[in-house]
Amino acid sequence: MLGMGMTSFKEDDRNFQISKNLDIFNSIFKELDMFYVDTVNAEKMIQTGVEGMLSLTDPYTEYYPEEEVSSLKEMTTGKYGGIGAAIRYYEAKDRIAVVEPTEGMPAAEAGVKAGDIILSVGGKEMVRGDMKPQEFSSKVSEALRGEPGTSFVLKVLRPLKNDSTVMEFKITRKNIRTNPVPYYGMVKDSIGYLALSSFTENSAKDFKKAFIELKQKGAKSLIIDLRDNGGGSLSEAVDIVNLYVPKGQEIVMTKGKVRQAQGSYKTQNEPVDTQIPLAVLVNGATASASEIVSGSLQDLDRAVVIGSRTFGKGLVQTIRPLPYNGTLKVTTSKYYIPSGRCIQAIDYAKKNADGSVARTPDSLTTVFHTAAGREVRDGGGIRPDIEVKGDKIPNIVFYLMNDDLIFDYATQYCWNHPTLASVDDFKLTDADYEAFKKLVKSRNFTYDRQSEKMLKSLKEIAEFEGYMTEAAEEFKALEKKLNHNLDRDLDYFAKPIKEYISQEIVTRYFYQRGAAMERLKDDTDLEEAIKVLQNPVRYREILSAPVKKDEPVKKEKEETKK
Repeated sequence: MLGMGMTSFKEDDRNFQISKNLDIFNSIFKELDMFYVDTVNAEKMIQTGVEGMLSLTDPYTEYYPEEEVSSLKEMTTGKYGGIGAAIRYYEAKDRIAVVEPTEGMPAAEAGVKAGDIILSVGGKEMVRGDMKPQEFSSKVSEALRGEPGTSFVLKVLRPLKNDSTVMEFKITRKNIRTNPVPYYGMVKDSIGYLALSSFTENSAKDFKKAFIELKQKGAKSLIIDLRDNGGGSLSEAVDIVNLYVPKGQEIVMTKGKVRQAQGSYKTQNEPVDTQIPLAVLVNGATASASEIVSGSLQDLDRAVVIGSRTFGKGLVQTIRPLPYNGTLKVTTSKYYIPSGRCIQAIDYAKKNADGSVARTPDSLTTVFHTAAGREVRDGGGIRPDIEVKGDKIPNIVFYLMNDDLIFDYATQYCWNHPTLASVDDFKLTDADYEAFKKLVKSRNFTYDRQSEKMLKSLKEIAEFEGYMTEAAEEFKALEKKLNHNLDRDLDYFAKPIKEYISQEIVTRYFYQRGAAMERLKDDTDLEEAIKVLQNPVRYREILSAPVKKDEPVKKEKEETKK
């Protein structure tokens, strides 16, 4: 009875504190609204208070007012009413540019192309005014969207070889659904490849259809590409795993504060193929539902995971309705995959005094075991069975992209090449790259180099600590070697720059399907997956528990027919 009494007292005290502070918050706002010398923006002030409250949780707990609920729905379903085109702010013209029309959608069907600058939508001019670039992009995006079946005139400025021309397109909006399977095909002999970009509504059905087609084409093993897949629906992830594991297998368990947050997700259907060898490609942007698929297939020893460690998001969000048609997306539980581990990398409940958070160090993670007895760990994403060190994006590439130089060169390339025969036949030539370098130089391109910043910082520290006089000559020599040389940098980083240019160009002709194919031309993760799938002995060894040193190796006995 004493224990129950203490619990009741603590709960009553907590309820009092909540009621007290809500009353204080309400009173402070009323006092400010009534007596503050200037008129307060009530909506903005309360919104700021809401944002401050949510900042004490995690990045995935978000409030969506009525006017933004549609974006949440689009995120979960992958559907919206519009023209099917990615857009973004284009600084050179202070306008919004079309980045990529979606294959088969209204914008592409009407003839809109990447590089087109949007002038007006439905007769209303799209100008930035005093809006921030992000606000401007949102405004244009909102204008382009609307009820399926409604039509409008889109006016654009199209850059041409020697000039630009204004063009108009009559476009009828329709239901747009982003394709979660941008590309699938055969990559080597009898090895199939399937890329999945998101876990939106019905993505498991799309995935299953593509997989069956690959089997019909002769696929005897499969590479599933989950790189850069930020996740989505938990149930869609379970359904995809179900294609390869038996019915009734628990894939995910969720645990939270309230009973509704507790759950067990098991495979509900008969699998398509429980024997086909699988390799799953992952990287640091593989998160959430993608980690459920890669992690559960690893825990069940059903696939070899290849690439770099995944993001580490082991949290589940639930949609909660709010007054005035608002919505709260709130983290309600953590998920645990078959081995029992949770791969959440950051504990948001343990924030530092400055509000920052850190990943769980490897030394504090716990060992779990797969179905076969292999060691796996929690608290830091999915560690691949075969780690492939990815190439870091050079600093110069970031600035070339940020300054739209790669984007503009792709537009320029399309002037001179109205068509491309195929992705396989495309190759950026040395002459093409020279033309790109010429464009870069004509724009007086400069960029911040980390080495220059670090050297400057080191000089300041050396001077502060009294080492500068003795090290002056060494600093001069180093400054000379690190001297900014654009020609040298463009040549030194030619390979990664060419890869990004090629991606941008191929996307103009073959959309996301072509972009995925182009990425596979020089892909170390893919090459490693092919090697593993071509070596059945190594494949089985990776998915088997290691033999202990004090345990004798068991020899397989050959059965003889009597």
